[in-house]
Amino acid sequence: MTLACGLLTLTGGLPLALFLVITAPDGLRPAPICNRSIGFIINIFRSIPFIILLVALIPVTRFLVGTAIGTTAAIVPLTIATIPYFTRIAEVSLKEVDRNLIEAVKAMGGSNFTIIKEVLLPEALPGLISGFTVTLILIIGISAMAGTIGAGGLGHYAIQYGYQQFRSDIMGIVIVILVLMISGIQWLGDYLARKYNHR
Repeated sequence: MTLACGLLTLTGGLPLALFLVITAPDGLRPAPICNRSIGFIINIFRSIPFIILLVALIPVTRFLVGTAIGTTAAIVPLTIATIPYFTRIAEVSLKEVDRNLIEAVKAMGGSNFTIIKEVLLPEALPGLISGFTVTLILIIGISAMAGTIGAGGLGHYAIQYGYQQFRSDIMGIVIVILVLMISGIQWLGDYLARKYNHR
């Protein structure tokens, strides 16, 4: 569930972040109306608590995957909840790229595609990796929450076999697994961010 949602979030969030940066007033192709419209929609979804979004999207989830219960169904609201989150993080990383580098590529006749491929993405990569790491950790947290309403995963296991059966040992095991998973993801993210840091 976490891996599928993470991949979909990266696939959807990064292009949206690029779009927001490119269409910003000082971007490569300014388009203020489009920029504000997409930004407004992203802000709306970021403002909705996940548990409310989970319930509100039941019809959409049922339409897309044929059911509103289970691991596959949980991926839909998880992805819709985390794409706006990662989009804003990625947008910040992309905006921090040195404007002088962009202007230098422009002066040499580089196209917008070249600037995106050779300047924006490589220079922002450490920040993008760190942001995606934080997003993956968020996904683990809210996927555990989704498990409490039958979405499967560790949250469902903890509630059904730990809390409802008064098995504190099972709850403890789930907590340890979550801590190990999050620590491992954070370590890997930090390592990759340092590795690809060109500064």
